[in-house]
Amino acid sequence: MTISASIVLYAVVWFMTLFVVLPLRLKSQEEAGDVVPGTPSSAPADPQIKKRMKIVTLVGTVVWIVICTLIITDILSMENLGFPPSHY
Repeated sequence: MTISASIVLYAVVWFMTLFVVLPLRLKSQEEAGDVVPGTPSSAPADPQIKKRMKIVTLVGTVVWIVICTLIITDILSMENLGFPPSHY
């Protein structure tokens, strides 16, 4: 695995983790009973962005390390997934 491939893989894993973590335990302004004028009632009351970014980075890094280990040890390869080998 090349350096650029591992960076791209990390970015993909990080953003997928972000989209999973963002809606967890989210309380809307309507549920909190305090809608700020000019915002939709479905906007988060307290988004806790710093906390969520820390969680995303921690979980994303662990998932990335597992995937990289599987790729580097050839446990996870294109041939193992059923794709025919490519001849360059």
